[in-house]
Amino acid sequence: MTGVLSGVRVVELGQVLAGPFAGAIFADLGADVIKVEKPDGGDDARRMGPDFRHGDALNFHEFNRGKKSVTLDLKSPAGVAALHGLLNDADIMLHNLRPGAAEALGIGAQAVTARHPHLIYCEMSAFGHIGPEKLRPGYEPLLQAFGGLSSITGEPDGPPVRMGASVVDQGTGLWTVLGALAMLERRHRTGRGGVVNTSLFETALLWAGQKISAYVNMGKLPERHASGHPNLTPYEAFDATDGPVLVCCGNDRLFAKFAAELGHEEWVSDERFSTNRARLKHKALLLPMIAALMRITPRAEWLERLARIGVPCAPVNSIPEVLAEPQTQALGMVQPVPGEDFSLVAMPLSFNGERPRMAGPAPRLGAHNREILGGG
Repeated sequence: MTGVLSGVRVVELGQVLAGPFAGAIFADLGADVIKVEKPDGGDDARRMGPDFRHGDALNFHEFNRGKKSVTLDLKSPAGVAALHGLLNDADIMLHNLRPGAAEALGIGAQAVTARHPHLIYCEMSAFGHIGPEKLRPGYEPLLQAFGGLSSITGEPDGPPVRMGASVVDQGTGLWTVLGALAMLERRHRTGRGGVVNTSLFETALLWAGQKISAYVNMGKLPERHASGHPNLTPYEAFDATDGPVLVCCGNDRLFAKFAAELGHEEWVSDERFSTNRARLKHKALLLPMIAALMRITPRAEWLERLARIGVPCAPVNSIPEVLAEPQTQALGMVQPVPGEDFSLVAMPLSFNGERPRMAGPAPRLGAHNREILGGG
């Protein structure tokens, strides 16, 4: 299938994760993505980890597949002039340069959009484009901590924990793409581009939104629930003899089925457990009883029994286990990289039933200088 964004040109000045991830989404969707890198070493992510292929770390390959690389010294007038040459034919420019760096180079939003009014200029920062911290740099764990996400992650009596995935960086990349596509649609009607601002901090605030809303509107301080849920119970993982099983009783009907399968039909008529609100009040009594019953039976048996009666459940899979799941294999999310001997995880969306294929591997530094910039 032809890429849905075929014909769209994106110029990416991306470093490490958030910017390159946005660029990778565009590339997977069929856009022509030109990655502008500094001549001396390029994107720092090339060296963030051991040499995986061609001298570059695995994460660089993950977030830069399907792009073209050109090198420009943006501290020189010639480099800035060459960038403007690229922007003449571009639809979208995106960057996650250190706050203030683009302005210092003369390629900030105001200067670039004045010269290229058709362009959609996407600026990704750590703390946002306004406010007292707008010039402060930041990374994923710092923004998870500052944005409150670490405080709501982990065991109830344990310390705050960083979430295992880079949800802030990658989330910011997603919002950037969404904002750029919204602006692109508006440009179809008006002929003019504009500026899209996103930041890691704003993304973290959104992901913590339910907890923030509970505090703002009800004065309720969030608690950590490990695998559990603040408003439903039982709705968490329980250990079987050979591994944990997540059980989700999202309503009283499901709890009744679950209780019967555990051999405790009387719980349904017990005023302490008969409704979800009652169970929340008495979870300290209920959950240990459930845990004692579940830990004496193998995980596969629980999964079969609970699925048979319609109680939502799942194994708490390791990465090798999830890769072995037939559903993972059926979806085809792990794809071979064209021209390489390894595979990466593809985009989690399909068009007319077909998942976009990766356009190609991550580029070598400056591999497309001649093609795009000309010269020798």
